[in-house]
Amino acid sequence: MKKHGILNAQLAGYIAALGHKDTFMIGDAGMPIPKGVPVVDLAVTGGIPSFRQVMDAVLEETAVEGFTLAEEIKMKNPELLHYIREKLDGCECEFIPHIQLKQRSAFVKFAVRTGEFTPYPNVILRAGVAFPA
Repeated sequence: MKKHGILNAQLAGYIAALGHKDTFMIGDAGMPIPKGVPVVDLAVTGGIPSFRQVMDAVLEETAVEGFTLAEEIKMKNPELLHYIREKLDGCECEFIPHIQLKQRSAFVKFAVRTGEFTPYPNVILRAGVAFPA
């Protein structure tokens, strides 16, 4: 049995299969995921697990070189924006209208659904390269 890190077999497998430049999404409980995109549904109830809990776990196991957020997060959820920018410091950042983020989600390799209920906690992450120490 795995002792630490992501224990969800589906999510661990998707992360292990990421290649450089592949994109994937972490989103809230209500983010509409386009048909055909595999979904790792972690949502249990409102707020559980939170976006931050999932993001922290994913970033422990994934090299990320860039991310895309909805422009609306700047006004509607600046606290979460600050957290995301802090966690992804040094990564390329792009802001697009939320409607375009939804459209772009059709091209991600997989999406992770959290129990988050705050405004615009949806991010498309672009996998980077992890070099051995």
